[in-house]
Formats: sequence, C-alpha cells, structure tokens
Amino acid sequence: MTQTARVYGGSLYELVVEENLVETIGEQMEEIRRLFWENPDYMKLLCEPSIPWEERTSLVDQSFGTQAEKYLVNFIKLLCERNILREYGGCCDEFRRRYHADNGIAEAVVTSAVALSDAQMETLKQKLEKVSGKQISLTQKKDASVVAGLRVELEGRSYDGTIQGRLASLSRKLDEIIV
Repeated sequence: MTQTARVYGGSLYELVVEENLVETIGEQMEEIRRLFWENPDYMKLLCEPSIPWEERTSLVDQSFGTQAEKYLVNFIKLLCERNILREYGGCCDEFRRRYHADNGIAEAVVTSAVALSDAQMETLKQKLEKVSGKQISLTQKKDASVVAGLRVELEGRSYDGTIQGRLASLSRKLDEIIV
C-alpha cells in the first residue's frame, strides 16, 4: 500500500467516524471496489486524463450518486480529480485496517486444498478468536497444492498444519540432529 492510499483512506475513515457512517461507507467501498475489479474498462475510463475532469465526475455521479453515501461519491471524485483513482484499492485496505484496529478485529486467511464448509469456517474462527483474544475476520483461499490440512495466517504469523508443513518441520529437526 502506498503512502497516498494510507493518507487518503485514513482521512476518509476519520471523516466518517465523526459522521457515524463507518459501517455503511465500509460496505459501500468494498462493493465499489468489486465493481471496479469486475469492470476494469470503467476504471480506465475514469482514469483517462484526456477526458475532462467534469465528464469523469459526471460519470461517477451517474454510477454511484444515488446509491452511495455522498462522502464516498465525493471521495471517488477527488481521486479522479487528482488522477489517483488507481489508489482506490489501497484506500479501501487502509480504511479496513483502521476500522479493524479501532474495533479489536484481526484478519486471518485460511488456505486449504478444498473449500471449507460454513460450519468448519465457524469452528476455525472461534478457535482463532480464543487464541488471539480478538474478533476474527476470516477469509478462505483454495490452493490445490496444499496437501491435507490447513495453513492459517493471523497477524503476521503462519500456522501450518498441512502435511507439507509437518514434513518440512520434521526435515529441519532431522537436519539439526544429524549436524
């Protein structure tokens, strides 16, 4: 994440905290982020410097003006005006990071070969909350190269319960004994 994204995302967060709109704006930011990701040509259009700023902001109004909070719409317009709309994803990350820090939420990512069921995800989430003492926001990744087990990343730490991880740990222990 760039310094620009930290500054702009953090500034928006501070503004909407004062206005008591954090959850609403946070949800809308993620939805718009998803729309930008699904429609890269629209993002390119809004970033095109040859199109006058007024036309680009008019497009933002047409797309989001009646569906998103005015602070968020104006934020997107500001990013367009400053030709830094490509920083939007980083701004979303900073907004979410600040929200999580203020609310004692830790992000965790679980990686497995197959999708976990909702019940399995909930059980894992509860165990991680017990270990960390924080509320957990858990996301899932599938990786076919993971052979049996799970790998969890939580607050910069990795917990590897995969067969690969166990074999690597065993190999390191054997190397220590042999040397």
